Amino acid sequence: MFASDILTLPFSYYSTFVIEEKYGFNKTTKKLFVMDKLKSWGLMIILGGGILALIVWFYQLTSTDFWWYSWIVVTVFIVFTNMFYAKLIVPLFNKQSPLEDGSLRSKIEAYANKVGFQLDNIFIIDGSKRSTKANAYFSGFGKEKRITLYDTLVNDLSEEEIVSVLAHEVGHYKKKHIIVNLLASIVTTGLTLWVLSLFVGNALLSQALGVENPSFHIGLIAFGILYSPISEITGLIMNYLSRKFEYQADDFAKNTYNSASLISSLKKLSKSSLSNLTPHKAYVFMHYSHPTLLQRIKNLSS
Repeated sequence: MFASDILTLPFSYYSTFVIEEKYGFNKTTKKLFVMDKLKSWGLMIILGGGILALIVWFYQLTSTDFWWYSWIVVTVFIVFTNMFYAKLIVPLFNKQSPLEDGSLRSKIEAYANKVGFQLDNIFIIDGSKRSTKANAYFSGFGKEKRITLYDTLVNDLSEEEIVSVLAHEVGHYKKKHIIVNLLASIVTTGLTLWVLSLFVGNALLSQALGVENPSFHIGLIAFGILYSPISEITGLIMNYLSRKFEYQADDFAKNTYNSASLISSLKKLSKSSLSNLTPHKAYVFMHYSHPTLLQRIKNLSS
């Protein structure tokens, strides 16, 4: 995994400092780029390496039944990460500040009260130190739920447009999309580990890769090579669900706030990110997790 990341590093550098720079998006310094990469490697070694070590240990203890125990551990990790991601992981890369009192916070709180959504945690994140692109996202659940707004979003949109974007994010929560995505992630993980249990210890696969004695490690490599078709299928399903959820969240914002503000915000965000307005339908089906701008505007205008 580390070697693969090293091989893709030049492409990542080119994407950031040539392509993104060419179109005026990049705000990342070379020092920040290096620090981000080092921190990512650190997380990969500590978290990824720790979980992988547990999986190997379970395999040594239980042989082919290891995937059950691994699934339980990974599920706990997924739930924990979803709940505390903003508190534990985000601060390693970005600074988050509570949204200050003022007209914007008042409008957000008024909307939240209107739709019966308890929202105590509203944060601004310094996304502008890496890119001019704007975003907003919902994370956590229960008492840990929070809305995070990029500072670029706050600077580029009017207060009405910001509230409409927030209404869309609240729609995801109200429509249970957060829970559905979490459950889908857990089920996908279980499927992945079950398929892995079929690969490890397979003598034919080991011999195909030039290794006489089958082992967990060579089985893991064979799994990584051959799991791609399954991963592609699950990716298509998740993208389809995601596009459907985006329509539902848009409808929620339209019904509880207004569609005009959301449409104008989507236009501004699309313009600032130079989005493709007319991508091919097949490309959208294969790669897009969101409907296109024109599809969303058509849905919001109906």
